[in-house]
Amino acid sequence: MRKEKDEYGEVQLADTELFGIQSVRARENFAVSGEKMPPVFIKALAEVKWACAETNMKLGFLDKGKGAAIVTACEKLASGEYDSQIIVDAFQGGAGTSTNMNINEVVANLALLELQEEPGNYEIIHPLRDVNMHQSTNDVYPSALRVAVLYKLKELEEVIGEMQSSLQEKELEFRDVVKLGRTQLQDAVPMTLGMEFSAWAEAISRDRWRIFKSRERIKQLNLGGTAIGTGLAAPREYIFRVVEQLRKVTGLSIARAENLVDATQNLDPFVEISGMLKALAVNLFKISQDLRILSSGPYGGIGEINLPALQKGSSIMPGKVNPVIPEMTAQVSLQVMNNDNLITQIAALGNLELNQFLPLLAHTILQSLELLIKTIPLLVHKCLRGITANSEHCLNLVKQSRSLAAVLIPRFGYEKIEELLHEVDITEKSLAELLLEKGLLNEEQISEILSPQQMYKQGF
Repeated sequence: MRKEKDEYGEVQLADTELFGIQSVRARENFAVSGEKMPPVFIKALAEVKWACAETNMKLGFLDKGKGAAIVTACEKLASGEYDSQIIVDAFQGGAGTSTNMNINEVVANLALLELQEEPGNYEIIHPLRDVNMHQSTNDVYPSALRVAVLYKLKELEEVIGEMQSSLQEKELEFRDVVKLGRTQLQDAVPMTLGMEFSAWAEAISRDRWRIFKSRERIKQLNLGGTAIGTGLAAPREYIFRVVEQLRKVTGLSIARAENLVDATQNLDPFVEISGMLKALAVNLFKISQDLRILSSGPYGGIGEINLPALQKGSSIMPGKVNPVIPEMTAQVSLQVMNNDNLITQIAALGNLELNQFLPLLAHTILQSLELLIKTIPLLVHKCLRGITANSEHCLNLVKQSRSLAAVLIPRFGYEKIEELLHEVDITEKSLAELLLEKGLLNEEQISEILSPQQMYKQGF
């Protein structure tokens, strides 16, 4: 056991605990949700500290022995091995100060161990004087958040690309499956199932492009700006070199913001990113709902497609299978849409030179990213790739409907088709049957009108 003291008293810490007294205070003060900062944020903040230590060493402000130990400690923390030592709740006051203190203490104690010293021996390596040299929470925390978001956007772009490819594969597979189009959930004109998937693929391709471009919006960091963006208490050369060093550490395309005061106080780039995530969530919700509708029944509903059967769907109805993956996707989509509203409010509620709600924004935007990154592969692998079409049933629904009516207007005129539809109501025969019976069309002509090739002609 070891003891650490501050102006509020002292605490006892176990030998295995690498955090210090400031972390313990924050854990007690913010015992709210039990949710911690996600691993990607811990990694990003450790990398920020790493870059700061490297820069301070190169400029001669940090002793090379201490600096090397701090860099090694940051590297270890960034690996994820010590995530359990970051103990502060995600919901915290102080604009992220407690998380920064927690990271500083863990890095300091890891560095002390690297020098074969006891944790808590801050005379040798101090969490603030050494690990936090030339930094403020107000520049390292938002810079780490930007780095974390950039990492996650790259992951998200990859899974969106996989979804787009899967939808395009199904577009080709189902290009010859003729089915009913529907508007207002009512029968419309014929189309192909491939066209249905092509529309979804196109929407997702726009999301992929948005996510790719959104990285440009978030790559400018306020690192070096210290408390409010003026760089007070940091050397000028450090300010101009630290982001370059972070670029080397992360491998990301990042840059120092032109206006560090603006980048410190204004969070609108995160609102823009969140809006793009919301647009993706909207498309995912629409696709998941469409999948549920098209697979509904399967005997008492539309039943044009079959979703993979994954698990029992009822505790009372044997054989029932539910569209669980689309339903899960829809719920995630709703969460992301509503997270966007919260992020919008957070950004608007900042005051003067700082936004005090930055920890809530960090938690919320990283939650949206993580949910989407995990959900999309499940949708692809457990649903989209296993979809099959009930081709004959699709065509029968077309023949039994009145969808032929609109297609035949150029051939017979509006009045004649209206007259035939009136007869359909009386006789309860399908329009196709009536056309054959009256000798207006033969089987071959009807098949030609309903051929997949006809659907792709873009007009008559």
